Amino acid sequence: MKPSLLRSKTLALLLAGVVSLSAAGCAEAPTQAPTQADDKKVTLLYTFKTGSLDPNNGSTPLRAGITETLVKLGSDLSLEGWLAEKWEATNETTWVFTIREGVTFHDGTKADAAAVKASFERGIAASEALAGALKIESMEAAGQTLTIKTTEPYPALPSELVNPSASVISVQAEQKMGKEAFNNAPVGTGPFKVKKFEPNVEVQLERYDGYWAGTPKLKEASFKFNEDANVRALALQSNEADIVYNLPAESIDAIKSNKSLRIESVPGLRAHYILYNYQRPLLQDLKVRQAMNYLLDRESIAKDIMLGNAVPANGPFNSKLPFGSKDPADGADLAKAKALLADAGYTAGADGKLLKDGKPLALELITYKGRPELPLIAQMLQSDAAKAGITVTIKTVENVDAYLKDNKDWDMATYSNLTAPRGDGGYFLNSAFTPEGSLNASKISITRLSDMIKQLNATSDTAGRVKLTQEAVSVINQEVPHSYGVYPNIIVGVNNRIEGWTPGGEEYYMLTHTMDVK
Repeated sequence: MKPSLLRSKTLALLLAGVVSLSAAGCAEAPTQAPTQADDKKVTLLYTFKTGSLDPNNGSTPLRAGITETLVKLGSDLSLEGWLAEKWEATNETTWVFTIREGVTFHDGTKADAAAVKASFERGIAASEALAGALKIESMEAAGQTLTIKTTEPYPALPSELVNPSASVISVQAEQKMGKEAFNNAPVGTGPFKVKKFEPNVEVQLERYDGYWAGTPKLKEASFKFNEDANVRALALQSNEADIVYNLPAESIDAIKSNKSLRIESVPGLRAHYILYNYQRPLLQDLKVRQAMNYLLDRESIAKDIMLGNAVPANGPFNSKLPFGSKDPADGADLAKAKALLADAGYTAGADGKLLKDGKPLALELITYKGRPELPLIAQMLQSDAAKAGITVTIKTVENVDAYLKDNKDWDMATYSNLTAPRGDGGYFLNSAFTPEGSLNASKISITRLSDMIKQLNATSDTAGRVKLTQEAVSVINQEVPHSYGVYPNIIVGVNNRIEGWTPGGEEYYMLTHTMDVK
């Protein structure tokens, strides 16, 4: 769909501040001297800050190369052994994992099956979400062999062990340090150990010389946080950061014009979407949700806001994934939206605004700045909803997850999630659509979808899981608990001094032992 001139002008105004800031930093970055072999350091600037490095309640320790999991995702999204050399199911509820030989924690102790068992026991006690995801009934450790029995047939266990919250840490070290000190400097098996942690600002790291996969190339690294997209872009352009995640699309041209920098725009496993609050009477009406779905202009989001670094979405999972929907994405259709609202009993007042039983159709839309395109999507939806007679009020919050969880009186939210972070749809379906799901802040409850998820959880063969996941997506698209907007690329700015590293679509493995600098 070709954007109107008015829309183009509106977007231009919305983006003006960002463009001017990017242009201000457009000059060639200062030349850096070659780095000596014993003085190699990298600074990575990430979007979302964290006040804790609790390895079982956050992903920063894994992203920063402090911790590792038994299983990881490969570049083709297939499962690969990481701390586990291999694994097999001996029956429907029993899995046997062989822990890799030669792995040690940062304190020098051995990472054997007993240590992994203790780590999982710690994680299950520390995180209700992790306990629900792993479904572990009991564990037995013998040498390097860990046997896990699950509470029910659970073929998805290996893929759930990709979860950063399932990171393997040294419980022995925590017992010596104390919980608070440990959550500021967790002892894992990764290529980097914590040197200093300043909550919500920076994790300073130094290499772990005993790393099992080989000595890390870097001597030190800094994992910093900043939620302001413009500040992140300027940090890259001024050489304050070597790698910057989630750059605003409008900063790309300025960064590309600098010969010392490059842009990595990587198709990912994420979806940007509108979340509807099932606790609010207005949004319990399917016709209202369907109308809002027709007011979301996916083509314009991909083209005008993301500047081509996204594709329109037709469900929670990218259509290129085996279990993604192959149907075309819905186009914006104002006439269909108006017809649905008329069927729902809404009529236009003298000012064109819709009323039902004397009450206006007015909705509050929550957004946040951590992902720079989301506030722009909120403003676009607000503008298009007004054409249908719907009043949308936008509220920007700092911590969207905490806000949605702690409040019930919001109507809609712009949201973004890794919907297939394990290379499978099971995680998102369980997290977003089951009553106990960690992403189900809007209390979505759809009986036939819940039944499909239960069936999926008990299905082990790949073809069966793909079929069930596609059927679940079909139900989601009919019931519209979410309106999926686009599948965004991960836009990462990189200084050309960085070698031996590219960003992955899974957004997990950021600081690695192979990362090097010129």
